[in-house]
Amino acid sequence: MLDFASDQDFVYVIYIGVALGTLLLFTGVGGLLHSGENRQEAKSRRLRMINKGSSPAEVLELLKPTRNVDLLDRMPFIGALPSRLSQAGLIISPATFLSRCAIATFLLFVTILFVTGNVLQAGGGAFGVGFFLPLFVLRSKQKSRLEALVSQLPDALDLMARGLQVGHPLNISIGSVAEEMPDPIGSEFGIIFDQISFGDDLSDAFREFSERVDLEDVYYLSASIGIQHGTGGDLVRVIKVLAEVVRGRIALRRKIKAITAEGRLSAWFLSAIPVVIFGFTSLTSPDYYGGVAEDPLYIPFAIAVLTFTLLNYLVLRKLVNFHI
Repeated sequence: MLDFASDQDFVYVIYIGVALGTLLLFTGVGGLLHSGENRQEAKSRRLRMINKGSSPAEVLELLKPTRNVDLLDRMPFIGALPSRLSQAGLIISPATFLSRCAIATFLLFVTILFVTGNVLQAGGGAFGVGFFLPLFVLRSKQKSRLEALVSQLPDALDLMARGLQVGHPLNISIGSVAEEMPDPIGSEFGIIFDQISFGDDLSDAFREFSERVDLEDVYYLSASIGIQHGTGGDLVRVIKVLAEVVRGRIALRRKIKAITAEGRLSAWFLSAIPVVIFGFTSLTSPDYYGGVAEDPLYIPFAIAVLTFTLLNYLVLRKLVNFHI
């Protein structure tokens, strides 16, 4: 009776772990997908924080935290995690992100191991879902936010130029962009405005902005502001020309993306078909590949197929991927 109670208690603990792991996984992924604010509530995250009573110093400290180079920055694959979190607009430390991934991976490992009893399957599945899936979601959110920022940049520059034309100082023009434009450009220009208000140099604020988002178009803006700030000149004309250049680059990127759509789809289909065929055949006829799994040539040929499939995808992607 005592042994039965102990086994039953162990089963209950496993069920609780499964529930907690599933809840943590869906909560973390949902938080990454829906962490952006509703634009009907506020045009930018910075304005919403100010409306809640946060001071400009608190807003600046939260949206632009001071980064210290530590061991994480030197680690491969996850060394860029702090920059990715910042570019994705997530206010979370890399240590917190990795700890949540580790907890989810452990709980999923225990769950899959309890269901299947296979350590390799449990380790691979838990590591893939608990670690790589959040990184994939983070990468997707980072890419979409940076693309939105680039698309908003010409309008923000036009708004700055109009403010300068009517006689407003540059910091006031930057502040108008922060108040009128939605995220992500609104909060980024709000950070620049707060930095200038606290005494930072104008060129330094734009340089940090370009390093923070790591976009070529923003580097052009930073260089233009730095040169004009150091040598003088017609800043309105510089900003207008830069807005036209950025808008033209965006149009050219979209045109090339439309022209190369067939090639990119071909790369995906030609690379996915072998994987799909292998998975479907393994499910419908397990002995088709399983019957020759013991052959000494099975593993070398499997590695060769995977290598050529990966090379096929990389070559086709290189042919249709142009830097503009």
